[in-house]
Amino acid sequence: MPQQTEPGPARVTLARIVRPRGRRGEVAAEILTDFPERLTRLTSAYLWDGRGEPRRCAIRSCWLHDGQAIFHFEGSDSISDAERFVGLEVQLPLEERMPLPAGRYYVTDLAGCDVWEQGAELLGRVREVQLTGENTRGTPVLVVDTTRGELLIPLAEEICKRIDTAARRIEVRLPEGLRELNRES
Repeated sequence: MPQQTEPGPARVTLARIVRPRGRRGEVAAEILTDFPERLTRLTSAYLWDGRGEPRRCAIRSCWLHDGQAIFHFEGSDSISDAERFVGLEVQLPLEERMPLPAGRYYVTDLAGCDVWEQGAELLGRVREVQLTGENTRGTPVLVVDTTRGELLIPLAEEICKRIDTAARRIEVRLPEGLRELNRES
């Protein structure tokens, strides 16, 4: 999933450069987006080392190969040029994320939302979203920190009745026994 970075203009990480590839200055990157085909259409991106300010860099080309994105950045023409990119994150401004269809949400938008029981009380705040394994189908789970401890709530339409990420609010109708099930585990 895409990850949000530290303070400053909000950005989303789409890939992480892992190694040089070939002799012409290309690099191979781990794909961290649900929309890898978008990487092939980028003409520029921000490169960030996790510490300083990210720098904008022109992209000569990008293609997908064996589950990785192969980038060729402007000014990178050799293996030694490409080695300078290893470890950098390829990012875009948050507002340039791919739009999602109705009823789909970015994990980064759900984390930090307050969870309210419909017509009742504030239950707590979403700490994280647990996703199912890559080859396993299933419903993601909201991990909610409450005053009584952790509460796991399936991210299902039948339970999560209203999600408003702009207002940082999720309204739920908990099925009977869900609270007790959480206390037992």
